[in-house]
Amino acid sequence: MNAVVCFCHFCEIHGPRIVYCTQPFRPQEPKGLLESEEGETKRVKSPSVSSVCSDTVSTQTGAGTGTPSLPSMKNDICEGCYSVKKGFVSYDEGGQVSYVSTQHPNNPQVFSRIRQACIRSLSCEVCPGREGPIFFGDDQYGHVLSYTFYIKDSKARGLRRSYSIIVVMMDKIYLLNSWPFLVPNLQTVVNNLQKKAEIVHENEIGKKSQGDRIFTHHGNLLQRVNCKPARSLIELTNDKNVFVLLHLAFVWILKSCGNRITESILEGPPTEDSIIDMEKIEETEEGFMKVFKVEDETSSDSLQVNTESDVDIIDPTLPLVTNIRHLYKILGIHNFHILCHHVVIGNQIIVMGSVKQLVVSILNALKILLPKGCCRVEYYSDKYQESWKCNFLGLESNVKLPIHVMASEKFVMLEVVYDDSLNGSQFDSLDSDVEDYFRSYDFKMSSPVTLQERAPTVLNKMVAAIQNKNLSDSVLEQCFICLKEEWMNKVKVVFKFTKAGGNRSKEDTEKLLQVMGAKGEEQLLKFWMTGLSAQYRNHILSSHVQAKS
Repeated sequence: MNAVVCFCHFCEIHGPRIVYCTQPFRPQEPKGLLESEEGETKRVKSPSVSSVCSDTVSTQTGAGTGTPSLPSMKNDICEGCYSVKKGFVSYDEGGQVSYVSTQHPNNPQVFSRIRQACIRSLSCEVCPGREGPIFFGDDQYGHVLSYTFYIKDSKARGLRRSYSIIVVMMDKIYLLNSWPFLVPNLQTVVNNLQKKAEIVHENEIGKKSQGDRIFTHHGNLLQRVNCKPARSLIELTNDKNVFVLLHLAFVWILKSCGNRITESILEGPPTEDSIIDMEKIEETEEGFMKVFKVEDETSSDSLQVNTESDVDIIDPTLPLVTNIRHLYKILGIHNFHILCHHVVIGNQIIVMGSVKQLVVSILNALKILLPKGCCRVEYYSDKYQESWKCNFLGLESNVKLPIHVMASEKFVMLEVVYDDSLNGSQFDSLDSDVEDYFRSYDFKMSSPVTLQERAPTVLNKMVAAIQNKNLSDSVLEQCFICLKEEWMNKVKVVFKFTKAGGNRSKEDTEKLLQVMGAKGEEQLLKFWMTGLSAQYRNHILSSHVQAKS
């Protein structure tokens, strides 16, 4: 539990003061407080926590600029404000946490926060009955759970002294959720101190003769003429180990409260891309996963779908498109938007060039625009492949498209042409490093298809994310995942409505698309429907059949 527990006292001389505090330290934090010599350390081990009284854990003074200085022993601490000269350390070997108890925290910023909490807990923040728990705080100084109480003292004004135990942390929700645990355990600590002090109080009064005591009654408040302004907690409880016991109690509270509430990662259902990846893994009858499979030689004429591993070893001297944002810089906003429009609505993308590595990198960059189930890729081929076999096709520069493809197929061709005479003037505006790599390459785009003037909504959002310079490449990738999943959910609704919902009229379908904000996106939805996993399709269709029967 990332909190500080403090024992505070309202001194009749100095006002609200921090007497004792316990805080956790983890391995990444500075260990200057925890260093100790073997000869000067006495260790008491328990099964989970080992306690140490360290000679080197002591109250230090000093502060940074703008932070309050820690009080010095001579001037600012009286007998009632003083607790221990040295400190106590408990090592939680299981959780790798060290709990340190000292007079004051050595970090000036921590001291500033708990100093403010101490003042408020013993002055302006008052709970009903003046004894008990109360919650207060803010985001600047932290949030505080304070338990205020009194301890009897025959030599104090009113025969009692005011104390509080405060728990300070920055996480408001965590502290409030810990209220049911903290309050009863703090009350147990308080009751134990009060019982010890009451015994001492009764013994001191019993030893005095009746003539030595002068009391005046004002309601329930007793006032004493001769009082001692400062008495230590050790004297009030007659227990020399009272601060050792407080240390153990505070350590147990911090450790147990931290174990009581733990964070759990809530994961949603797997994305369509994850399901597609799992469906591609083949399982043998014995339950083993096939890492690869050997193709029969007789099937050599069939389509060989290349993967990234089939690509030759990358040559660092050749140009390479690293990601979708890089491709955007190379093509420019106009050509890039047209190319991506063809991609998201399912038209065949043909990239033709003599440099295999560059062609493959362009196709890999474009794949991020589509769900994995919609990507059918032939990375580099010496002959044309039909669009029903692959929607991403890489071709050698000398391949000619068939006449029927040029006449009827929906495709866009991106030709990557190498020309030594080019000097980079073919690009509108590029970063210097991109220009150096591609100044001898020209990118020509052609297509027989006339696109709609209105681009798909998801494409506009993707382009806006690419243009946003505040998004890093990793954040941009996560943004694309979210956008694709959002629209795949709409695709699922349309699939269930049209394929498994019986006969639906055109008007009903249009109303559904309008409600989902997908009106005019029919072409994209129809293509993305091919990317649905077989698991989802079978589930919806089987549920529909069972509902009919």
